Amino acid sequence: MEWTIWAGFAAGLLISTVTAPVGVSGAVFLLPVQLSILGVPSPAVTPTNLLFNVVAGPGALWRYRRDGALRGTLARRLVLWTLPGVIAGAAVRVFALPGPDVFRALVAALLLPLGAWLCLRTLRPARRRPDVAEPSGRVLAALAMTVGVVGGIYGIGGGSLLGPILAARGMPMARIAPATLATTFTTSVAGAAAYAALSLASPGPVAPDWWLGLACGAGGLIGSYLGAHLQPRLPENALRLLLGTLAAALGAVYATQALA
Repeated sequence: MEWTIWAGFAAGLLISTVTAPVGVSGAVFLLPVQLSILGVPSPAVTPTNLLFNVVAGPGALWRYRRDGALRGTLARRLVLWTLPGVIAGAAVRVFALPGPDVFRALVAALLLPLGAWLCLRTLRPARRRPDVAEPSGRVLAALAMTVGVVGGIYGIGGGSLLGPILAARGMPMARIAPATLATTFTTSVAGAAAYAALSLASPGPVAPDWWLGLACGAGGLIGSYLGAHLQPRLPENALRLLLGTLAAALGAVYATQALA
């Protein structure tokens, strides 16, 4: 329907504008909109969300690259280990977690702690040293692969989970945001391709809603560029608190629905 295309475009634009400055693509908040308002069935909503990341991601990445923020090894190391995880997560999502009730419970289980973590770290920020280093190679590999699996199941690319964890170590958002968005983009490409292949072997609605995913992504492409452009001008703590509150509220709604 035409109204869903325009609604998806507007949702992608608004959400990405707010979330891009903190290294989150916005898919974590777009997913409930697709499920409850736009009527995308489960599990097709997950690859549709990944398609949104693929289309929307280059907007912020181009801006961050133009500003020189993508230099360094963090992005490459995260991408290397999240890619195999997201493919495994896609297989788990299709063959082990097909039901919408189970999926709503999964959404709540992820959003509630994520929102609480963001709020806690905003209200009681960790003391940051100027020489904060990246996690060790083994720790970063385990973290990235685990987040990749969860991201493949949830359709979020993993950046919205990696960002808060790295920020909790005291790493600055100017360093985290470009790396997590680059990770989200590349893992979403792999995840979308995995779901497209898995749709050939699954009788359920596994393939993405292509038109809606492209419409949301087009809005997200513009919004993510604007968000990355505005990052130096926006109060970081206010954005983190907003994201944390929104995530916790959405998680509470889906927890109620899953228990009903």
